[in-house]
Formats: sequence, structure tokens, C-alpha cells
Amino acid sequence: MQRILCLVLLLLSSQALALDWRDSPAVSAEFARAGMPGTFVLYEIGSGQLLGHNRLRAQTRYIPASTFKIGNSLIGLATGAVSSVDEVFPYDGKPRFLKSWERDMGLREAIKVSNLPVYQELARRIGLQRMRRQVEALGYGNGQVGTEVDQFWLKGPLTISAVEQARFLARLAQDQLPLPPAIQAQVREISRLEQGANWTLYGKTGWATAQDSNIGWWVGWLEQDDKLYSFALNIPMTDLRDAGKRIELGKASLRALGLL
Repeated sequence: MQRILCLVLLLLSSQALALDWRDSPAVSAEFARAGMPGTFVLYEIGSGQLLGHNRLRAQTRYIPASTFKIGNSLIGLATGAVSSVDEVFPYDGKPRFLKSWERDMGLREAIKVSNLPVYQELARRIGLQRMRRQVEALGYGNGQVGTEVDQFWLKGPLTISAVEQARFLARLAQDQLPLPPAIQAQVREISRLEQGANWTLYGKTGWATAQDSNIGWWVGWLEQDDKLYSFALNIPMTDLRDAGKRIELGKASLRALGLL
């Protein structure tokens, strides 16, 4: 087992060295202006170019938290644990962290309000063995789900880097995951955030609180002028009042790169 682990780490290191990375002074200036540490990476789909701020952090794995709702949705549909993004999960009447979670809803709405109990129930329906196989098949981060099927993306052991997030979402945006195209299309649809005259933005936020240094995520992809770009941002986030900074700084980074 130790030998296999060493080989995996060596492979990951060689992949990291092979990254076609270019630092973006414009994005770094946005982080400096916001007074925020963290990282942002943009993957120009087609060119293979990675642009961003703080390459070392961009290659560092963290717990994905609610950004895994994209992966959970894909796996739930692929395994038949849920029939569609509109199948309703009944609310059990118990108090929730957010009032917006206290009603019946399907994945289409649950991903928008980041309804944790719905996605935990989905994970339990999938089951540990099917979840493990699917996470590994998707090549998602370190591929580890541990022994708690409804906790592994919140507490670990699942971790993923910003670069890996961007590459995973690039595959989803292009229908290149090892799943039926109809399933990928459904998840793309419920991940859509907003659109303008010549662009459409998709994404998901996350907040990992189980680590010593809490991590705020915003990941997604952008269709603009017939081109595709995937991206991932993470920042330290210790207070709910910092939540808005994820999308705010992410959009500022996209604009700094001439997008949106």
C-alpha cells in the first residue's frame, strides 16, 4: 500500500510540473486590492493554458465542501439513486440551519440553496460502495470517500485542488465525463447561475469548516463568444460575513482576464 501511495504521489507531482501555468498580474492585483490571500485559476479549454494567482495554493488540495454537490448530483443520477433533478426529496419537518431548506425540493432547487440534508440523503441512497467507485471513475481529487458516505466531502478524506476543480469542470462542460450525456446535461442545467448578451456563467460555492483554516470555494465555468473557460477560487474564510467575497473576488478575477 505504501508503495502504491508513493507512485500516486509521484504521478501527481509529475502532472503538476507539466502544468502550462502563467501567472496573471491582473488577477494578483485583484487579490491585493481585496486584501485577501487565496488562489484563482482559469483554465482556457482548448488551449490547455492555466492562468491565475498563487500557483502553489492552486495545486494544494482542500476539502471540497458544497462544491461536491455537482459531483454528488452526477453520481446520484448515474446510479439511479434519483430519477431526475426534479424528483422531490420530502422535508422531514426538523429545524434546519437555513429556513430555505425547510421544504420539499428536488436537486434543481437544492443545489441553488445548497441544501445539505437533501444531498446527504442522496449520498445515503447512493451508498458507500457505489459512491467510492463513481468518485474514482470521475477522477475527482484524491478519490477518497472514507467510511461515512454522508460526510466525506465535508470532513474529509476527500480533497481536491483548484487546478483539479477547473479540469473536472472542463470535462463536464464538454460532455467528457464517463457518464451518459443526458446526465451531464441535467447537471449543467441546474448549475447555471446567470447570463448576459454573449456569455453564460455556471458554478457552485462551498465552505469547508472542518479544517483548521476554513476554506471558501467558488468554482464553475463560463461560455463566452463560443469559447469555454473553467475556473476555481479558494480563500480562507472564517466568518459567514466573508461569504460574499468568494463570488465577488471570482468575478473580479474573470473581468481582470477580459471576461464577463
